Amino acid sequence: MSLSEKNFLSRALAAGALLVFLCSPGHAARNVPGAGGEKEKWLDLAVRYPLTTPLSEDVRPSAAVLARWWDVLDDRLLTELVERALRHNKDMDAALARVREARAVLGIADAALAPSVNLTGEARRSRRADNAGGAGERDWYRLGFDASWELDLFGRLRSGASARRADLEAHVAGLQNVWASLAAEVALNYVDYRALRARIAVAERNVLRQEETLRLVASRRAAGLSDELAEQQARYGLESSRAGIPPLRAALEARSNALSILAGEVPGSLNGMLSDPAPVPCPKDASLAGIPAEALRQRPDIREAERRMAAQKARKKGAVAELAPRLRLSGSVGLESLSSGNLLSAGARGFSIGPLVLSWPLFDAGALRRNVKAQGAREEELLAVYEKTVLNAVAEVRNALSDYGQERQRRRSLEEGSLAARRALELAEDRYRQGLSDFGDVLAVQGALLSLEDGLESNAGSLTAALIRLYKALGGGWAPLSEANGDGGAGADVRPQGAD
Repeated sequence: MSLSEKNFLSRALAAGALLVFLCSPGHAARNVPGAGGEKEKWLDLAVRYPLTTPLSEDVRPSAAVLARWWDVLDDRLLTELVERALRHNKDMDAALARVREARAVLGIADAALAPSVNLTGEARRSRRADNAGGAGERDWYRLGFDASWELDLFGRLRSGASARRADLEAHVAGLQNVWASLAAEVALNYVDYRALRARIAVAERNVLRQEETLRLVASRRAAGLSDELAEQQARYGLESSRAGIPPLRAALEARSNALSILAGEVPGSLNGMLSDPAPVPCPKDASLAGIPAEALRQRPDIREAERRMAAQKARKKGAVAELAPRLRLSGSVGLESLSSGNLLSAGARGFSIGPLVLSWPLFDAGALRRNVKAQGAREEELLAVYEKTVLNAVAEVRNALSDYGQERQRRRSLEEGSLAARRALELAEDRYRQGLSDFGDVLAVQGALLSLEDGLESNAGSLTAALIRLYKALGGGWAPLSEANGDGGAGADVRPQGAD
């Protein structure tokens, strides 16, 4: 190798090394102020609104219990329905697609921080005019690599990437929120379905009881011991009870269809699975003995609102950086020749570093500064949304706690009332058989008993539903996604735990 070739090679290697060093993402990261700093504490606002429920350490629902709270209800079919919904629900599919979209957009923003390198090839023939000193036609050939990189001195590109990362985290939290809401909706519809089945059973038992009463009244009338009024009273009481069953069956069908849709299946496809009789799932009271004051940490909707606010904060920083100068560095390494035959020879080697281009917006009629104000106003808006989300979360927890406590009190009254109504019905029927009272007393007690028994079954569903809403209000029903690509789960393309 000749001396000139060695000198060219050394200069080209030096230029390439300099270009790679300047354009490398690692070099850029080392010049980022505050790189690797602590993440913002998103719960700072949430803890301003603590819950006041007294509790002890041994009864607090753990994160593991909250993640799969439906296991507390100990209903195999409910667990199966929840997991089926997590696999096939269309809202889950849409939320997963939004996460994948946000991840791709983040990749675009991150790519802007790195240099762009292009492989270029040119072939050109030119002829200068004779009046311009032309000397005939000339060919020119080039093959090489061109690189360019914007030196993000004031953080414009970094702010954009930070905003996109916060957007991705918001979409992940949104996915988790859909996950939690979906589990709660499945459970609420399932509990309502079981409560409706129980209420239909109560109504059917009452119909059988009233049919027997009608036969008794008819036989007494045939024997001259009763009149037509009593028989007609028994008949309209029976038909009134029968008329209450179809609306319950219609509501039952609606709940079955709702469960099918939540599971991503054709309405009616779960009827066979749901046909087996089963009681309303009943929780254990111990699981609600205390509520942690930091329960809002679990709520993905609060996390989503905070991440959207963080994304907007980064966008505001990017808008401020638009006011600052931009600096772009270019360079190339390649082969040039006036003849295609000499393009690959040693003498065709060449390189360049530059130009180094500086641009600075000096006059835009105030557009960039107005954009800063607009982004700041948007940040204030999202802060208000975040605060409202926190306040609504606290209200949901308090409402669910109140509903659960009130339904428990209601149940005690319904149980005592049902016992008294059954005894009263026995007494009323006995007095009617003895001719000591008219049939109106029997009819009134039958109606009261039906109402109380129906209320008991309805209360069983309401009690469990209040618990479900409480678990949801505490942020239960989801678990962190598995980590992928080193982004803490934000880049994971996975289904929720238990949905595989």
